[in-house]
Amino acid sequence: MDARLQPYEDKMKKALEFLETEYAAVRAGRANPHVLDKLRVDYYGTPTPIQQVGNVTVPEARIIQIAPWEKTMLKEIEKAILTSDIGINPTNDGTVIRLVFPELTEDRRKELVKEIKKKAEDAKVAMRNIRRDGNDAFKKLKGTEVSEDEISDLEDQLQKTTDKYIAQIDTTLENKTKELMTV
Repeated sequence: MDARLQPYEDKMKKALEFLETEYAAVRAGRANPHVLDKLRVDYYGTPTPIQQVGNVTVPEARIIQIAPWEKTMLKEIEKAILTSDIGINPTNDGTVIRLVFPELTEDRRKELVKEIKKKAEDAKVAMRNIRRDGNDAFKKLKGTEVSEDEISDLEDQLQKTTDKYIAQIDTTLENKTKELMTV
């Protein structure tokens, strides 16, 4: 691959990874510890990920259990979950916090599918913006020692790279939709 294309491919890869991270946080009726990834708790004045203040486990298909290493963190973890957009009320038994994920209704599944389609569309827009930036940069090479044919080849290769990543977005979307619609 041409070294001039590498920065654009790297950006596209990051955009796809971001989409996959976003999808990991969308719950499909099963307990997924990744829904806690963006949550921070106040640990002695420092915002800290929940995974760093306790043990996060999935003892059953629809339950996440958080066992803090310090009992004083129970209230902080509970507060972080309540103020988040997870939409699940934690139960605190004095030693661990449990999050029980309810079965998703058909309407909620359809709502989540709409949500993930929007995220996929946003990722595609990001890919197209990266392609546009690349094409603009290649057009600026006109009048230098780079030939018109070389510029045209670079644009073609960038289009092929864009097509490859958009196909990956479609595949990721299809898989997540299947996962969400499976009862």
